Amino acid sequence: MRLAGAVALVTGASSGIGEATADALSAAGSELVLSGRDHDRLAVVAARTGATAVPVNLAEQDGPDTLAAAALAAAGRVDLLVSNTGTGWAGPIGELSSATAADLVKLNLLAPIQLARRLAPAMAERGYGRLIFVSSIAGTTGVRHEAAYAATKAGLNNLAESLYYELSGQGIGVTLVLPGVVDTPFFGNRGRPYDRRWPVPIRADRVAGAIVDAAARDRDVVYVPGWLRIPAWLHGVAPGTFRRLASRYS
Repeated sequence: MRLAGAVALVTGASSGIGEATADALSAAGSELVLSGRDHDRLAVVAARTGATAVPVNLAEQDGPDTLAAAALAAAGRVDLLVSNTGTGWAGPIGELSSATAADLVKLNLLAPIQLARRLAPAMAERGYGRLIFVSSIAGTTGVRHEAAYAATKAGLNNLAESLYYELSGQGIGVTLVLPGVVDTPFFGNRGRPYDRRWPVPIRADRVAGAIVDAAARDRDVVYVPGWLRIPAWLHGVAPGTFRRLASRYS
Protein backbone atom coordinates (compact mmCIF):
# COMPACT_ATOMS: atom_id res chain seq x y z
CA MET A 1 0.00 0.00 0.00
CA ARG A 2 1.19 3.49 -0.84
CA LEU A 3 0.83 5.33 2.47
CA ALA A 4 1.43 8.82 1.15
CA GLY A 5 -2.02 10.21 0.37
CA ALA A 6 -3.85 7.19 1.79
CA VAL A 7 -6.77 7.86 4.10
CA ALA A 8 -6.20 6.02 7.38
CA LEU A 9 -8.68 5.58 10.20
CA VAL A 10 -6.98 4.79 13.51
CA THR A 11 -9.01 3.85 16.58
CA GLY A 12 -7.71 4.14 20.11
CA ALA A 13 -5.55 7.02 18.93
CA SER A 14 -5.58 9.14 22.07
CA SER A 15 -2.71 7.23 23.70
CA GLY A 16 -0.37 4.26 23.49
CA ILE A 17 -0.08 2.26 20.30
CA GLY A 18 -2.81 4.24 18.55
CA GLU A 19 -1.15 7.57 19.24
CA ALA A 20 2.24 6.27 18.10
CA THR A 21 0.65 4.84 14.95
CA ALA A 22 -0.98 8.18 14.17
CA ASP A 23 2.42 9.87 14.43
CA ALA A 24 4.03 7.25 12.18
CA LEU A 25 1.31 7.40 9.52
CA SER A 26 1.38 11.19 9.56
CA ALA A 27 5.14 11.08 8.95
CA ALA A 28 4.47 8.72 6.02
CA GLY A 29 2.11 11.28 4.45
CA SER A 30 -1.24 9.65 5.21
CA GLU A 31 -4.45 11.62 5.70
CA LEU A 32 -5.74 10.70 9.14
CA VAL A 33 -9.05 10.29 10.88
CA LEU A 34 -8.50 9.50 14.56
CA SER A 35 -10.87 8.13 17.15
CA GLY A 36 -10.61 7.76 20.91
CA ARG A 37 -12.56 8.16 24.12
CA ASP A 38 -10.28 10.74 25.76
CA HIS A 39 -11.47 13.91 24.02
CA ASP A 40 -8.69 16.18 25.29
CA ARG A 41 -5.80 13.85 24.47
CA LEU A 42 -7.33 13.01 21.10
CA ALA A 43 -7.52 16.70 20.24
CA VAL A 44 -3.81 17.09 21.03
CA VAL A 45 -2.84 14.14 18.83
CA ALA A 46 -5.09 15.35 16.01
CA ALA A 47 -3.61 18.84 16.12
CA ARG A 48 -0.08 17.44 16.01
CA THR A 49 -0.77 15.15 13.06
CA GLY A 50 -3.21 17.35 11.11
CA ALA A 51 -5.92 14.75 11.57
CA THR A 52 -9.69 14.88 11.83
CA ALA A 53 -10.68 13.88 15.37
CA VAL A 54 -13.84 11.86 15.97
CA PRO A 55 -14.24 11.23 19.72
CA VAL A 56 -16.49 8.19 19.87
CA ASN A 57 -17.05 5.50 22.48
CA LEU A 58 -16.88 2.28 20.46
CA ALA A 59 -18.40 0.33 23.35
CA GLU A 60 -21.71 2.03 22.67
CA GLN A 61 -24.07 0.22 20.33
CA ASP A 62 -24.00 2.87 17.61
CA GLY A 63 -20.37 3.88 18.19
CA PRO A 64 -18.78 1.99 15.26
CA ASP A 65 -21.49 3.12 12.83
CA THR A 66 -21.11 6.72 13.98
CA LEU A 67 -17.34 6.56 13.53
CA ALA A 68 -17.49 4.97 10.09
CA ALA A 69 -20.03 7.52 8.88
CA ALA A 70 -17.99 10.43 10.27
CA ALA A 71 -14.77 9.15 8.68
CA LEU A 72 -16.41 8.76 5.28
CA ALA A 73 -18.03 12.18 5.56
CA ALA A 74 -14.72 13.80 6.48
CA ALA A 75 -12.44 12.10 3.96
CA GLY A 76 -14.72 10.56 1.36
CA ARG A 77 -13.17 7.11 1.74
CA VAL A 78 -11.05 4.95 4.05
CA ASP A 79 -8.10 3.13 2.51
CA LEU A 80 -6.58 1.81 5.71
CA LEU A 81 -8.27 0.83 8.98
CA VAL A 82 -6.06 0.39 12.02
CA SER A 83 -8.45 -1.18 14.53
CA ASN A 84 -6.53 -0.66 17.74
CA THR A 85 -9.14 0.22 20.36
CA GLY A 86 -9.19 -2.23 23.22
CA THR A 87 -9.47 -2.66 26.94
CA GLY A 88 -8.17 -5.17 29.44
CA TRP A 89 -8.91 -6.69 32.81
CA ALA A 90 -6.88 -8.98 35.04
CA GLY A 91 -7.87 -11.09 38.01
CA PRO A 92 -9.63 -14.34 38.95
CA ILE A 93 -12.62 -15.04 36.73
CA GLY A 94 -14.98 -14.96 39.73
CA GLU A 95 -14.09 -11.32 40.35
CA LEU A 96 -14.97 -10.21 36.81
CA SER A 97 -18.17 -8.16 36.77
CA SER A 98 -20.76 -8.68 34.07
CA ALA A 99 -20.42 -5.03 33.01
CA THR A 100 -16.65 -5.33 32.57
CA ALA A 101 -17.04 -8.58 30.67
CA ALA A 102 -19.49 -6.89 28.32
CA ASP A 103 -17.13 -3.96 27.76
CA LEU A 104 -14.30 -6.36 26.90
CA VAL A 105 -16.42 -8.02 24.24
CA LYS A 106 -17.80 -4.76 22.87
CA LEU A 107 -14.48 -2.95 22.53
CA ASN A 108 -12.13 -5.80 21.69
CA LEU A 109 -14.32 -7.81 19.34
CA LEU A 110 -17.68 -6.32 18.39
CA ALA A 111 -16.29 -2.89 17.47
CA PRO A 112 -13.73 -4.34 14.99
CA ILE A 113 -16.45 -6.53 13.47
CA GLN A 114 -18.75 -3.56 13.01
CA LEU A 115 -16.05 -1.34 11.52
CA ALA A 116 -15.07 -4.07 9.07
CA ARG A 117 -18.73 -4.53 8.15
CA ARG A 118 -19.08 -0.83 7.39
CA LEU A 119 -15.76 -0.20 5.61
CA ALA A 120 -14.81 -3.38 3.75
CA PRO A 121 -17.61 -3.23 1.11
CA ALA A 122 -16.51 0.22 -0.12
CA MET A 123 -12.89 -0.96 -0.22
CA ALA A 124 -14.01 -3.94 -2.30
CA GLU A 125 -15.83 -1.67 -4.74
CA ARG A 126 -12.58 0.23 -5.30
CA GLY A 127 -10.52 -2.96 -5.27
CA TYR A 128 -8.12 -1.39 -2.79
CA GLY A 129 -7.65 -1.21 0.96
CA ARG A 130 -6.29 -2.89 4.07
CA LEU A 131 -7.72 -3.80 7.46
CA ILE A 132 -5.22 -3.99 10.32
CA PHE A 133 -6.32 -5.52 13.60
CA VAL A 134 -4.15 -4.96 16.67
CA SER A 135 -4.59 -8.03 18.85
CA SER A 136 -2.32 -9.57 21.51
CA ILE A 137 -0.15 -12.64 21.99
CA ALA A 138 -2.64 -13.43 24.77
CA GLY A 139 -5.18 -14.28 22.07
CA THR A 140 -2.86 -16.97 20.69
CA THR A 141 -1.58 -18.59 23.88
CA GLY A 142 -3.93 -17.59 26.69
CA VAL A 143 -2.76 -15.95 29.92
CA ARG A 144 -3.44 -16.79 33.56
CA HIS A 145 -5.90 -14.36 35.19
CA GLU A 146 -6.73 -12.77 31.83
CA ALA A 147 -9.19 -15.34 30.53
CA ALA A 148 -11.88 -12.96 29.29
CA TYR A 149 -9.39 -10.56 27.70
CA ALA A 150 -7.55 -13.42 25.99
CA ALA A 151 -10.85 -14.85 24.74
CA THR A 152 -11.80 -11.58 23.05
CA LYS A 153 -8.37 -11.37 21.41
CA ALA A 154 -8.64 -14.96 20.22
CA GLY A 155 -11.92 -13.99 18.59
CA LEU A 156 -10.20 -11.01 16.96
CA ASN A 157 -7.47 -13.32 15.63
CA ASN A 158 -10.09 -15.51 13.99
CA LEU A 159 -11.93 -12.48 12.63
CA ALA A 160 -8.74 -11.40 10.86
CA GLU A 161 -8.03 -14.91 9.58
CA SER A 162 -11.55 -15.35 8.23
CA LEU A 163 -11.62 -11.92 6.57
CA TYR A 164 -8.27 -12.68 4.95
CA TYR A 165 -9.88 -15.57 3.07
CA GLU A 166 -13.06 -13.65 2.33
CA LEU A 167 -11.49 -10.45 1.03
CA SER A 168 -8.19 -11.51 -0.53
CA GLY A 169 -9.71 -11.86 -3.99
CA GLN A 170 -11.20 -8.37 -3.80
CA GLY A 171 -8.01 -6.34 -3.48
CA ILE A 172 -8.29 -5.94 0.30
CA GLY A 173 -5.43 -6.99 2.54
CA VAL A 174 -5.89 -8.07 6.14
CA THR A 175 -3.15 -7.81 8.75
CA LEU A 176 -3.10 -9.23 12.26
CA VAL A 177 -0.64 -7.56 14.65
CA LEU A 178 0.26 -9.54 17.78
CA PRO A 179 2.17 -7.45 20.32
CA GLY A 180 3.51 -8.72 23.60
CA VAL A 181 3.90 -6.48 26.64
CA VAL A 182 3.86 -2.81 25.59
CA ASP A 183 4.62 0.19 27.79
CA THR A 184 1.28 2.04 27.53
CA PRO A 185 -1.51 3.16 29.92
CA PHE A 186 -3.20 -0.20 29.21
CA PHE A 187 -1.98 -1.86 32.41
CA GLY A 188 -2.98 1.05 34.59
CA ASN A 189 -6.42 1.17 33.01
CA ARG A 190 -7.05 -2.55 33.45
CA GLY A 191 -6.75 -2.20 37.23
CA ARG A 192 -3.61 -4.27 37.77
CA PRO A 193 -0.10 -3.06 36.90
CA TYR A 194 2.39 -5.19 35.03
CA ASP A 195 4.68 -6.64 37.68
CA ARG A 196 6.77 -9.28 35.92
CA ARG A 197 10.52 -8.92 35.50
CA TRP A 198 10.37 -10.57 32.06
CA PRO A 199 9.51 -9.93 29.31
CA VAL A 200 10.44 -6.28 29.54
CA PRO A 201 7.74 -4.01 28.06
CA ILE A 202 8.57 -2.56 24.64
CA ARG A 203 7.85 0.97 23.46
CA ALA A 204 4.58 1.77 21.71
CA ASP A 205 6.41 3.31 18.76
CA ARG A 206 8.00 -0.08 18.07
CA VAL A 207 4.55 -1.56 17.53
CA ALA A 208 3.54 1.46 15.48
CA GLY A 209 6.57 0.97 13.25
CA ALA A 210 5.56 -2.65 12.69
CA ILE A 211 2.01 -1.58 11.82
CA VAL A 212 3.19 0.96 9.24
CA ASP A 213 5.70 -1.52 7.80
CA ALA A 214 2.98 -4.17 7.52
CA ALA A 215 0.73 -1.78 5.61
CA ALA A 216 3.51 -0.68 3.26
CA ARG A 217 4.75 -4.20 2.61
CA ASP A 218 1.39 -6.02 2.63
CA ARG A 219 2.30 -8.29 5.54
CA ASP A 220 -0.43 -10.54 6.91
CA VAL A 221 0.72 -11.58 10.41
CA VAL A 222 3.19 -9.60 12.52
CA TYR A 223 4.57 -10.47 15.96
CA VAL A 224 6.07 -7.63 18.00
CA PRO A 225 8.72 -8.44 19.12
CA GLY A 226 9.48 -11.10 16.56
CA TRP A 227 10.55 -13.78 19.05
CA LEU A 228 6.89 -14.19 20.05
CA ARG A 229 6.57 -16.44 17.00
CA ILE A 230 8.32 -19.12 19.07
CA PRO A 231 5.76 -19.50 21.89
CA ALA A 232 2.97 -19.14 19.33
CA TRP A 233 4.51 -21.93 17.26
CA LEU A 234 5.07 -24.15 20.28
CA HIS A 235 1.50 -23.60 21.43
CA GLY A 236 0.29 -24.81 18.04
CA VAL A 237 2.52 -27.86 17.53
CA ALA A 238 2.96 -29.05 21.13
CA PRO A 239 0.18 -27.63 23.31
CA GLY A 240 0.92 -30.01 26.17
CA THR A 241 4.54 -28.94 26.35
CA PHE A 242 3.53 -25.30 26.13
CA ARG A 243 1.05 -25.66 28.98
CA ARG A 244 3.60 -27.32 31.23
CA LEU A 245 6.11 -24.54 30.57
CA ALA A 246 3.51 -21.79 30.94
CA SER A 247 2.21 -23.26 34.20
CA ARG A 248 5.73 -23.32 35.58
CA TYR A 249 6.99 -19.92 34.45
CA SER A 250 4.07 -17.59 33.74
